[in-house]
Amino acid sequence: MKRFTISLDAALGAAFDRWISRRRYRNRSEAVRDLIRQELETSHQAREAHGHCVATLSWVYNYRERELARRVMELQHAHHDLTVATMQVHLDHEYCLETITLRGAAARVRRFADRLLAEPGIHHGRINVISIDLHSQHRHEDADRHDTHMHMKPVV
Repeated sequence: MKRFTISLDAALGAAFDRWISRRRYRNRSEAVRDLIRQELETSHQAREAHGHCVATLSWVYNYRERELARRVMELQHAHHDLTVATMQVHLDHEYCLETITLRGAAARVRRFADRLLAEPGIHHGRINVISIDLHSQHRHEDADRHDTHMHMKPVV
C-alpha cells in the first residue's frame, strides 16, 4: 500500500470524523479509499461513453398516477435487453418504490434511465452506475458443464 499524508483545517477534519462515525468506518484510511474510488468511478464514467456498466435505477411513484404503470412497463419491455431484475416495494397506501437492475452499454443505460425518470408521475428518481470492463470470452470445461460467457471486472 502507498501511504500519504493530508492536512485538513480543524472544522473540515471534525466534519470528516463525524461523517466517518455516521458511516461506521473503522478508520480514516478506509473512508478516504472509498471517497477516492467513488471519484475515480465518476471520472471514468464521464470520459468513457462507450463502456459497459451495471446499474440500479430507483424511483418513487404514486401507483394511481394515470397510465404511469403502463408507460413504465412499455419502456422496460422496449429495453428488455438491459434489464436484469426489478423489485417493487409498497411504501404506503399510494406510493411505491421500484428498483431495476440494469446491465449493458453505459450510454444506453443512461439514456433509458433519463427517459424513464422523465415520465410524469415519477418522483425522487436516481441511478447508481458502476462501470465495468468486459473480459473476453472463455470456456469452462469440467465434468458438469461446458459453457461460454463473459466475465465482468470492476474498473477501479
